[in-house]
Amino acid sequence: MIIKTVEFIKSAVKPVQYAEHDLPEIAFAGRSNVGKSSLINTLIQRRDMVKTSSKPGCTQLINFFSVNEILSFVDLPGYGYAKVSKKIREQWQPMINAYLSGRSNLRGLVLLIDIRRDPETEEFDMVTWLEEHQMPYLVILTKADKLSKTQQKKRQAAICASLKCEPDGVILFSAKTRQGRDSIWEEIESLIGGITS
Repeated sequence: MIIKTVEFIKSAVKPVQYAEHDLPEIAFAGRSNVGKSSLINTLIQRRDMVKTSSKPGCTQLINFFSVNEILSFVDLPGYGYAKVSKKIREQWQPMINAYLSGRSNLRGLVLLIDIRRDPETEEFDMVTWLEEHQMPYLVILTKADKLSKTQQKKRQAAICASLKCEPDGVILFSAKTRQGRDSIWEEIESLIGGITS
């Protein structure tokens, strides 16, 4: 997709605060510090539209972005960071569940997993929920540049075996090298019905 315009729309915590539009939405979810912001910035070709931080647990709101005025990216709060207060952690899950279960224009979810880490309870729970609700999803293995090509293949196979998914249905991504960017866009365009401009 040729990126012409990208705008931050708003942040939200509960449904009454969600962006009021009928654009197809693609949501991004993953563990804190998995590289969600870097992935979105790479996709939209902006350096800092989505704030990145080396400190995990920074995204604590649902953030809505408009892409080319035809699509919305939705950055969900990162999960699984122990040092965030218990109160905030307890707020995240209901916030994410409310969005995923009640958003009619949601077309699919991009689930990010650090290629160097094994999936944990949160990832298994997310995949189970998505499959039970027949929500299309795409698994992205981030930070691929941290491993050699041989290591990438081994980790991809191990993670796919753990999640019980086919390796060719998982995309390896690196914000540093832009590996996987075009493939991710192809999948997103397929989810939203092939709209490209």
